Amino acid sequence: VQLVESGGGLVQPGGSLRLSCTASVMSSYDYTNIGWFRQVPGAEREGVSCTSKFNTMYSDSVKGRFTISRDNAKRIVYLQMNDLKPEDAGIYYCAAVGRSDYCSLLPRRYYYWGQGTQVTVSS
Repeated sequence: VQLVESGGGLVQPGGSLRLSCTASVMSSYDYTNIGWFRQVPGAEREGVSCTSKFNTMYSDSVKGRFTISRDNAKRIVYLQMNDLKPEDAGIYYCAAVGRSDYCSLLPRRYYYWGQGTQVTVSS
């Protein structure tokens, strides 16, 4: 299973970006939990948002600004990021695990990881 992130870049504070996470062939994708995580130098990887067949979750820092969605037919999960702040910057990774339960923002709950895409928020 391969995950490929795209959509990162440089944006001014208050701007928007949409990240995409595309999965290679994966059985029962509908039941695959997908998470988005952010990492900055010197810090642990932190959960930003996740989606499963049963729920979606957001970290407190992004609630109301970020929206996660998925297109199961295309095996893509999107993270729409609005009103970006400098503290949103970092490398964004998507991760996947095939399990039919609620998704989690804990990195250890995921098995497959992408290579990451850089998000920079600066004026």
